[in-house]
This record gives sequence, structure tokens and C-alpha cells, in this order.
Amino acid sequence: MTAVSVWGEAYIGLGSNLDEPLRQVLSAADEIAQQAQIRKLGLSALYGSAPVGPQDQPDYVNAVMRVATLCTPHELLAVLQQIENQHGRVRNQRWGARTLDLDLLLYAEEIIDTADLQVPHPELIRRAFVLYPLADVAPADLPIPGLGVLADLLAACPFQGLHRIEL
Repeated sequence: MTAVSVWGEAYIGLGSNLDEPLRQVLSAADEIAQQAQIRKLGLSALYGSAPVGPQDQPDYVNAVMRVATLCTPHELLAVLQQIENQHGRVRNQRWGARTLDLDLLLYAEEIIDTADLQVPHPELIRRAFVLYPLADVAPADLPIPGLGVLADLLAACPFQGLHRIEL
């Protein structure tokens, strides 16, 4: 791994709707935090939401994790995909049911647009199940590169269809 020499801040979206989704999300957060090049700075509350895309699948459990990392964005993506694979993630239908979905939402104040990685995540501003958990672990004035400030984006995205999961 060719890590960067300075700790950078990143936000990771976690989601699951198969094979005990609560366990999937919480264990993935633990696995991310156990990586030598990653430090956990915070984990949002867990939220339940209806699926995006095909409706013939179970509801999702979602969260956002704030981390500091020495990984480059693409290295962090590789770590996340490896953890997804360890959880039995199968990519056969866009927006289909999955054991685990880990998305790199934000990486410092970078804008990245490559074939395998887009940061900020392209759906971030339209997804209450991302914005509300993000607001749990990020400051309200967090800049979302090219899109605005978190508080403004949150104000434009209704909480509708989302519920906090009490453990």
C-alpha cells in the first residue's frame, strides 16, 4: 500500500439489507476501524430506509462512519471492497439487495471522477439515508466539494421514509 504521509479525513457510507443487516453494518464498521491505516473518528446512529431501486427487497440499515486515514482514496476504496467481499457482497443487480455496501462518500475536500471512483459520491445529495447519518458525525458547516455545505443540503432533503434504529 502506498499510503499518503498525512492523515486525511474521509466519510464512509455503510448499508445492508441481507443476512442480519444490523450485524453486517456494525461488524463492517469494526473491521474498517481495525485497519492499520485507518482510525475511527465516529459512527452515526443506525437508520432504516426503504430500498432504492427494486422494491421487492428488504429495507436497509444505513450508517456513516467518519475516519482519518493514511490511504489514498483509491487505496481506501480497495480496502472497502475487500471488506464487502468478505461479507459475501455480490454485484449482479444495480441497487439490488446486498449483504454489505460500503461507499466512499467524501475524502478530504477532494473531487474525484475516475472510472472506478466518484467523490463526493454522486447520489449523496439525494439520499436522506446518507445525509442524516452524515450529519450525526460531521459538522453542519462541512463543505461538500462542488455541492455546498452539509446543513444546506440536509435542509433540502426531507427525513421522509427514514427512521432511527434504537439498539
